[in-house]
Amino acid sequence: MWAPQLHEGLSPLQLCRIMRPDDANIMGNVHGGIILKMIEEAGCIVSTRHCNTQDGDRCLALLVRVEKTEFLSPVFIGEVVHISAEITYTSKHSLEVQVIVMAENILTGGKKLANKAALWYVPCSLQNVNKIMEVPSIQYVSAEQKEEGRKRYEAQKTERMETKARIEEVLPPLPNPEPHTVGFSQSSLIHLVGPLDCTLHDYVHGGVTMKLMDEVAGIVAARHCNTNIVTASVDAINFHRKIKKGCVVTVTGRLTFVSNRSMEIEVLVDAASLVEKEMKKYRAVSAFFTFISLDKDNKPLPVPPLKIEGEEEQRRSEEGNARYLQAKAKRVADKDRQQ
Repeated sequence: MWAPQLHEGLSPLQLCRIMRPDDANIMGNVHGGIILKMIEEAGCIVSTRHCNTQDGDRCLALLVRVEKTEFLSPVFIGEVVHISAEITYTSKHSLEVQVIVMAENILTGGKKLANKAALWYVPCSLQNVNKIMEVPSIQYVSAEQKEEGRKRYEAQKTERMETKARIEEVLPPLPNPEPHTVGFSQSSLIHLVGPLDCTLHDYVHGGVTMKLMDEVAGIVAARHCNTNIVTASVDAINFHRKIKKGCVVTVTGRLTFVSNRSMEIEVLVDAASLVEKEMKKYRAVSAFFTFISLDKDNKPLPVPPLKIEGEEEQRRSEEGNARYLQAKAKRVADKDRQQ
């Protein structure tokens, strides 16, 4: 991760918090959704602060995308999580924030890299949420760094459009599904968006949505394995449309692909208003979560194979396998570069 010279008067944001029992599962592993929520909060603060250094309407930065995120080390109850968020690229109407998460054992003083993520925000006027504000530019250390940022911007913009075009319905599972089928572990969570979930615009925080998504994905993984499970990574999370206060969100997770040691779970968030009858249900967010199964010593366990039923499940499994092989090849390439 590189460090540009930011807009005058701004500096990277630092947050920290001790992990409590209600942040973790019964085995003491902190939920991935808690970490994602903290990452998004840091990104929102640093983005909003930067965008309000200019004259004109006051604005609030809203999350539109989270790039693929790896959970590099587990975090446990009692550890202190340190979040560092920094703006690394700005376009006319959006900005990229890169975040590093360190976990500290306060008894030994030892620290470990737990997570790193890249998020994209757009600033929206407080007077009119549909008005996207211009973003103050940052100063870059070199032209090469600015060009690399531009390439990342163009890539995420293209991928967001492609993902939006692939929206499909989620069908309920058949009655009495067999164990280790997609229908057996498929799960849904229904949540009414209240004031505590929302920004100053009365739209739900991106971090709140990601936490719900991680919870549902965790239920799917646990039902498939019947063991302790943890979040290993999250593929790009795309926020297609905003979710307003008073909406009912349905968060659905379903297995798409299983390797020997991991499970890919597609998580889809649909929203509908309780009071605005003309607002029909719509797809708000989508992502793929990867979970692994652990024994009592936090060592990876083999994952039961997924029983595929029908052409659609076969197609999704093949696409998941392609993503798995691509991620595996990238990890090998990254490891070779570091040696």
